[in-house]
Amino acid sequence: MNSTETEAVVTVTESAATEIKSMLAREKENAGKGLRVYVEGGGCSGMQYGMVFDEKRPDDNTVELHGVAVLVDPFSANYLRGSVVDFSDALTGGGFKITNPQAKQSCGCGKSFEA
Repeated sequence: MNSTETEAVVTVTESAATEIKSMLAREKENAGKGLRVYVEGGGCSGMQYGMVFDEKRPDDNTVELHGVAVLVDPFSANYLRGSVVDFSDALTGGGFKITNPQAKQSCGCGKSFEA
């Protein structure tokens, strides 16, 4: 299956999109890139989340939300479907947070999960 712009595997909230656009504006080397959300083995619960600015790849699921291109590779899509990326600037517990309805269990840091 080729990339699609019809179904968002991962969505971003408006506050997350605002922060992502701000980061892209500050980091000129990332101009024109999208936000890649992915999973990989590791972390305290078996799988961990990752986010990086990256170029679109041919097999990516791509969607634009609040002016931000979100890229998810096919492997990660299996684990991330329905997830939401949010951002909070709170002093305690602030930063990016991924809420994943498929995670059976998440760790306290919120950066890893059990599939």
